[in-house]
Amino acid sequence: MKIAFMGTPNFAVSALEKLHHTFTVDTVFTQPPKKSNRGMKEILSPIHQVSNQLNIEVRIPKFLKDDFEFFKIKNFDLVIVAAYGQIIPDNFLKQCLFINIHASLLPKWRGAAPIQRSIMNRDSKTGISIMKIVKELDAGPVLIKKSIPINLDSKHGETEENLSQLGADLIVQAVNIIKTNQYEFEEQDHIHASYAKKITKDDEFIDWNLNAENIVAKIHGLSPKPGAYFLYNDEKLKIFECKISKKNIEKPGKIFCDKETLLIGCRNGSIEVLEIQKPGKNKQPVKEFLKGYNFN
Repeated sequence: MKIAFMGTPNFAVSALEKLHHTFTVDTVFTQPPKKSNRGMKEILSPIHQVSNQLNIEVRIPKFLKDDFEFFKIKNFDLVIVAAYGQIIPDNFLKQCLFINIHASLLPKWRGAAPIQRSIMNRDSKTGISIMKIVKELDAGPVLIKKSIPINLDSKHGETEENLSQLGADLIVQAVNIIKTNQYEFEEQDHIHASYAKKITKDDEFIDWNLNAENIVAKIHGLSPKPGAYFLYNDEKLKIFECKISKKNIEKPGKIFCDKETLLIGCRNGSIEVLEIQKPGKNKQPVKEFLKGYNFN
């Protein structure tokens, strides 16, 4: 089979590596390099970097539609997509089979931020769905699906890594099934579809009027990036790790701290902050942070 791969971030790296070592990937499509903060050099996407190491041809169209003639001439048998970052145009989808590694248990959490939304929603599980790409967003039929458990202690970064490894295993399994020409996709139950909207600046702000469990879920769902924050004396403090505290603080947003502990009141109960960051500094364990920061 002549296989193409479309992906961009770290989430897609394990799948590309495993696919190439198992079947050989002919061509990779990824997002164009980004300028560094000072604009002195270009930063290649994680998939671009790995493709170079594996000596795979890389295409970086700003708009995928502009690379259609190349794609058509290549006559691919199968295209595998993992967090590419662009909508696949219809004329591409008509050329061959496109399958996607989606980080949720479809039809739940279609869209841009399924891992974050599942943690923030306090789901008990998430997973990977290998699905056929169709015109409608993440609405295609599913070939394989597998779940992993999550809880209040689950963080976005760790969960994403676990799902990346799971996705790599499942996509190899899916390609082996497809090679037999004896496979069947199962239609999603569209009535039960939900959508994982892209994370916005508003999502990052911590509302202490929520209950403690929801606040912990928000903080962990946004850890390590972009991080959830609150304002203290007009300074943005980001929290990356916390837990439910047994101490009852009646007023939401009220701070209680000593030399080693930082507690903040919620609508019911409080949370204990474990890892925190002030602007322009590295994140720190709260014990170290409190040595140099004074809450009046």
